[in-house]
Amino acid sequence: MELRAQALAALINPNVADKVAAVLELQAASVTVSLALENRFPEPPVLPGRPSRPEVISPTSVPQRSPFTPQGLAALLHAICHIEFNAINLALDAVWRFAGMPEAFYRDWLRVAAEEARHFSLLRAHLLQLGFDYGDFAAHDGLWEMCEKTKTDIVARMALVPRTLEARGLDATPLIQARLRKVGTAHALQAVAELDIILCDEVGHVAIGNHWYGWLCEREGLEPLQHYTALVQRYRAPRLKPPFNDAARRAAGFSELELAYLRG
Repeated sequence: MELRAQALAALINPNVADKVAAVLELQAASVTVSLALENRFPEPPVLPGRPSRPEVISPTSVPQRSPFTPQGLAALLHAICHIEFNAINLALDAVWRFAGMPEAFYRDWLRVAAEEARHFSLLRAHLLQLGFDYGDFAAHDGLWEMCEKTKTDIVARMALVPRTLEARGLDATPLIQARLRKVGTAHALQAVAELDIILCDEVGHVAIGNHWYGWLCEREGLEPLQHYTALVQRYRAPRLKPPFNDAARRAAGFSELELAYLRG
């Protein structure tokens, strides 16, 4: 199979370990795998492939737990692990779904999928050290819900998934790390180091979203900030709240005008 078809096969795979392995193998072989840029594939009946657990509940129903307790720390790591699992699927969906983009688009998002798979594996291994596993806590699906909303609009997808919802991680991660440092246990400090790795990679992922959003706006004659504002309203995207990680956002390609828009 060519690259985009293999990405779809990985996306619909419900087995977590098999999905991660497939993504890493495909990314390693991507330089030699052919690309059918114009191919359009029928929508599978169920997306994404996922295990029967975790139980998916509404964001407001997810219980709050203190990371100062062992179970609370595990619940926090599980929540981030679930975000990374969704992020694998989001990147794979971008690869198979949107035909006719430059070859670099597909290779960019496959690289993102592979890095998200490594993040997921890192956090899952830490959960196992704590006596838990992925699926042991309920989780919400806010990221995938926006993926569904934007499945017919590639400009909206680039605007509202990587550079809005995923960019929230740039702001939230330092706050989580500060809280974990207060916990101060060996496992909490291990999580701080793991989040350093994830944050560094996520800057690059958001930068990829920013790049392709800008490229698409230029191709379609759209003013990026004005169109972004319209997309936020059209798709009812969450309005982001401070504090913002300005340094990380600048590194990911946000302009001063965009940062001012967020603050305003």
